[in-house]
Amino acid sequence: MINYNNRVFRPLSNSENGEVDLEMHFVYKQSGNIVTSTYSGGRIKTGHLIAIADENGNLDMRYHQVNDKGEITTGICRSTPEQLADGKLRMHEKWQWTSGDFSEGESLLEEQ
Repeated sequence: MINYNNRVFRPLSNSENGEVDLEMHFVYKQSGNIVTSTYSGGRIKTGHLIAIADENGNLDMRYHQVNDKGEITTGICRSTPEQLADGKLRMHEKWQWTSGDFSEGESLLEEQ
């Protein structure tokens, strides 16, 4: 299993309907197979995610956040790791809002 504890990820891309800013960073914490992060920046005043990691490092994630309009937005995400040549991880994410318009999107994060 991949250990995500203290790994820092930055977004490389995000679908237009997403709220994550490309300047944000996510510091992951892990205990057993539970992964968490608190994040903020850009359009997000504060946000939290929680995920379960499987034996291959895939993350089954839920998130909630407060945006710059003062709205609470929530969603689900499936994040699949790719091991890069330098040993760092690139995360391929497919997500869907569970609030608002319930639209779907994709993000790409890379370990810093």
